[in-house]
Amino acid sequence: MRTVAMLPTYNESGNIEDLISQILSVAPSMEVVVVDDDSPDGTWKLVEVLATKDDRVHLIRRINKRGRGTAGRDGFIWARNHGYDAVVEMDADFSHDPSFIPSLLEPIRNRKADIVIGSRLMQGGGEQGRPLSRRLLTSGANAYIRILLRLPVRDCTSGFRVFGSRAMKSIAWEDLKATGPETLQEILLAARRQGLAMTERPILFHERRAGTSTFNRKIMLNSLVFVLRNALKR
Repeated sequence: MRTVAMLPTYNESGNIEDLISQILSVAPSMEVVVVDDDSPDGTWKLVEVLATKDDRVHLIRRINKRGRGTAGRDGFIWARNHGYDAVVEMDADFSHDPSFIPSLLEPIRNRKADIVIGSRLMQGGGEQGRPLSRRLLTSGANAYIRILLRLPVRDCTSGFRVFGSRAMKSIAWEDLKATGPETLQEILLAARRQGLAMTERPILFHERRAGTSTFNRKIMLNSLVFVLRNALKR
């Protein structure tokens, strides 16, 4: 099964080299594609050097583009067009531990699901190194999203996910509109419309190792409004 880890990045120079090394150590047959928004800190330059040394590493450098949503979309389109059987989507700040990759891939390998979500909100999952306020925010946001959009998963905001070949071919990636983190819910909505089978596996979410998060109140508000608009459309 040809598998690629897809990492959207912006200013992750403090994490990216070690993360790629750990991913390839956990799954040596896996490949990695980094979708970088022309990071001022030179993240893309580090990946470019790695790609010259290891043909399992690939770089998509986006000039004059910005946004977690569109970066993920471009990464999925690239992976689909290059014929991968599975795509592991994950953040590049070490909040998603590569050691969980084999567990997330297992339902895809055994054809038990089309999409597997790394969940913080099921038995065995959780968040480490984060204050109570952030953990409560995670639980509250997911309850809001799950109820309004009627999604069949607990952790609707997790960005640690695996998409099998049926999902890659069925979802119309070019039609996705979201530019921020709300793309996570937009993809789940598209998957539900296509009748794709979704399941969850527990993960532990860690606070980022280095760098600064781009998440802020404006981004959170945009995501909540996106959810409400889609709920009203129903």
